[in-house]
Amino acid sequence: MNSNAVKDYSAKLMNHGHRLILKVSGNRLLTTPFGMPTVELHTVGRKSGLARSCYLTSPVNDSSRIVLVASKGGDDRNPDWYRNLQATPDAEIVIRGERRKVKARTADADEKAVLWPQIVSAYKGYAQYQKRTDRDIPVVICDIVG
Repeated sequence: MNSNAVKDYSAKLMNHGHRLILKVSGNRLLTTPFGMPTVELHTVGRKSGLARSCYLTSPVNDSSRIVLVASKGGDDRNPDWYRNLQATPDAEIVIRGERRKVKARTADADEKAVLWPQIVSAYKGYAQYQKRTDRDIPVVICDIVG
């Protein structure tokens, strides 16, 4: 198994573990890791067309948008969920127990310049992730629809 496959398997295992802990605890544990709310993102697989979901955190969010960071822990590849959103930006997010329809888009350079300091302030690990990779980590703005 190559190193990318190991990283991907580890990420999937962690996501399944997070899902299990949330379910078993009745959504009482792991709801705000590192002080950020847990987000369950529902996308459509860009290749399969099947429903996909994963757990992330949102360092910046308000009543009109939820911001996600496509860091993949500083990996040199974008995460699958980000590539799914690029193909199909209409998605759903569950945050604080509420399911919301969103339209996702990658922040442009000016938006990211404003958001990045807020993101790093919420969780300093994002700055370390950016140092680990040569790619510019995308910031995703999920605008709440309706």
